Amino acid sequence: MSENVPEWLRPMAELAGSVEAEQLAPRFPHPPADARPAAVLILFADGVDGHELLLTERATTLRNHAGQISFPGGASDPEDADAVATALREAQEEVGLDPASVEVFGILPTLWLPPSNFAVTPVLGYWREPQQLHPIDAAEVHGIIHHPIGQLLDPANRFSVEHPNGWRGPAFEVGSEVPLWGFTAGVISRLFERLGWEKPWDDSVTRPLPELL
Repeated sequence: MSENVPEWLRPMAELAGSVEAEQLAPRFPHPPADARPAAVLILFADGVDGHELLLTERATTLRNHAGQISFPGGASDPEDADAVATALREAQEEVGLDPASVEVFGILPTLWLPPSNFAVTPVLGYWREPQQLHPIDAAEVHGIIHHPIGQLLDPANRFSVEHPNGWRGPAFEVGSEVPLWGFTAGVISRLFERLGWEKPWDDSVTRPLPELL
C-alpha cells in the first residue's frame, strides 16, 4: 500500500482486496457477457471541511442517467490500458482532474449497471492536493460536488427513494435538486456499512424521485 494514502483510508484499501461484488450490488452483481467495459473514479480527499468525496452532477440532456449524481467515469476506450486508465482519463475529460494528482489505492469488483448495460469497475483514489474543478463538457457534466463525508454519514441526510418501476434503494441529500441515489448511492452506502462508518439511519423514510427522472 502506498505511503501517500492517509491512515483514515487504509481500512478501505484493505477492504478493496476482499470485498465481493454481491456485497456491493446484491441485485445485479455480475455483468453479462455483452456488457460494455467502463470505470468510475471514487476519489477521496482531505478538504477544507474534512474528509470529502468528489461527485459530479450529470447533464439533464444525457441519454443515460440524466441529472443523476455520480462518480466521474465512463466507457472504456480501446487505447485504455485498464480500468484505472479509463477512470483517470474520464475524470480528466469531464472535470479537468490531473491524473498525476491521484494516488490509486484499490480496485473494487466489476459491477453491472443494467440501464446502460455497463460493466463498471470502481477505482479507489486519494487526491493529494484537491483543487477547485470545473465541468469541461457541459453536455456531460452540469456541476461538481466536493461533498464532506461527515454529511453523507449524517442520518439526517439519509433516506430511501422509490422509482416508478418499483425499485427502492438508499439515497443521500447532497444539496442538489436530485438526491444521490441509484448505483452510486448503493456503492457508497454498502462501502460505508462494511467499513463500519455507517451511523444508524431510518431506511423506512421514503421520498419519491424528482419528475425529471
